[in-house]
Amino acid sequence: MRFMVTQYSIYQIIMSISPTDQRFQDSEPRIHSTAKLHGCKLGRFSEIGERVLLRDVTVGDFSYFERNGEAIYTDVGRFCSIASNVRLNALEHPMERVSMHKMTYRPNEYFRFMTLDSAFRERRHNKRVTLGHDVWIGHGAVVMPGITIGHGAVIGANAVVTKDVIPYEIVGGVPAKRIRMRFPDYIIQALLDLCWWNWPLNTLYEAIPDMQQLSAEEFIAKWKKLV
Repeated sequence: MRFMVTQYSIYQIIMSISPTDQRFQDSEPRIHSTAKLHGCKLGRFSEIGERVLLRDVTVGDFSYFERNGEAIYTDVGRFCSIASNVRLNALEHPMERVSMHKMTYRPNEYFRFMTLDSAFRERRHNKRVTLGHDVWIGHGAVVMPGITIGHGAVIGANAVVTKDVIPYEIVGGVPAKRIRMRFPDYIIQALLDLCWWNWPLNTLYEAIPDMQQLSAEEFIAKWKKLV
């Protein structure tokens, strides 16, 4: 795929690593040339795929959007995996008005001397979507305004999320409902206490083989003594 790197003056790179450390790839965000971003902040190693549209979105370290994703007024944590065709903070229409059409909040697109409805725009802005760390959102899922998704949660493909999702919960369907929890409660709490997503790069580098080979319980038992 074709990518371009943003300029520091436009998109913020949250942290940097030594250019002499050969263990790590270039940490600058990768943005496909067909993506469109406005008012966004991107973390280290983040990746924005083909035809992704982001407006007023923060993206944490290592998180990525696959092709055709859209998000507005959203804060994405670290290590989030966002599949293609996902929509975060889906457009809200003013159902309480006589007409729900955008003519009522963006009349300037049709009529001269009329301005954008700033109150409605502020209402939308205040209903931010928040994703914790290590969240996986499946293909075609939609997350409605104001939703919070906890660390380690999974959103099934084509789900419509209309209420908050707690850490390590797996949800799916329309509207999305709990399928199961990823781990028992004691494992979940231990992972939340471990906060591996906040570890420095050196520690993550050493931990990856254990992430691949150990069970969650074994990983916690080993690494809680090392960090």
